[in-house]
Amino acid sequence: MVISDRFWEAPLEDLKNGYLEEKEQYVCLLCGNEVEKGMIYPRDNKLYEAEKFMNLHIQHEHGSVFTYLIGLNKKLTGLTDHQNRLLRLFYEGKSDTEIKQEMEVGSTSTIRNHRFVLKEKERQAKMLLTLMELLKEKDEHAPSLIAPHQTATMVDDRYNVTKQEQEKMLKKYFIEDSRTLKTFPAKEKQKLVVLREISTLFHAKETYSEKDVNEVLKSVYHDFVTLRRYMIEYGFLDRKSDGSSYWLKK
Repeated sequence: MVISDRFWEAPLEDLKNGYLEEKEQYVCLLCGNEVEKGMIYPRDNKLYEAEKFMNLHIQHEHGSVFTYLIGLNKKLTGLTDHQNRLLRLFYEGKSDTEIKQEMEVGSTSTIRNHRFVLKEKERQAKMLLTLMELLKEKDEHAPSLIAPHQTATMVDDRYNVTKQEQEKMLKKYFIEDSRTLKTFPAKEKQKLVVLREISTLFHAKETYSEKDVNEVLKSVYHDFVTLRRYMIEYGFLDRKSDGSSYWLKK
């Protein structure tokens, strides 16, 4: 998916902002929403230029970049549940004493120790980022792997697929020059690749009834019920608990 590639390949400063500036537009790295440069956009009875409107979009649709990122699967963030909760409380501006009381830990020194551990992770992450950037300049044999989609419910070996392997799988399972499946794969890596391709048939800004989803999936494969189940299981689609509406997961 294009949005995932933009997200994972974006410079740190763009990730902090939550959007990418391109020649003709601003692109939200969190959901793919695009805002054309040079246009004026209305919101709440006011008019905004494109970049300001993009900032408002992130605020209204995602809360903040921090809120979005901290809510990602822990396999993507590398944070334990405990560290995730601590970061949320730090971001809320709470003191060590307040955090101690809320988390019911023994002393504020425990919170300070957690801060130290997180700072160590930050330093290690910076070192790894620098090493990987330097490696890119030398490693001519590194394969180009597909990027996990931000809403992935599991991040494991099934993402160990190169872009070349992805193209081969798509050719294997889809009828040439169409979005129609020959058969649905049994292996997890191949399922992932096929489901990623199917997800492009859905639009991020639309809400679908179950009938609408079925119609889209029927055009791909006769066993649309299986496709629908896996689209949800793999984190591409989400739905209300009663199944009354579906949407491309953000």
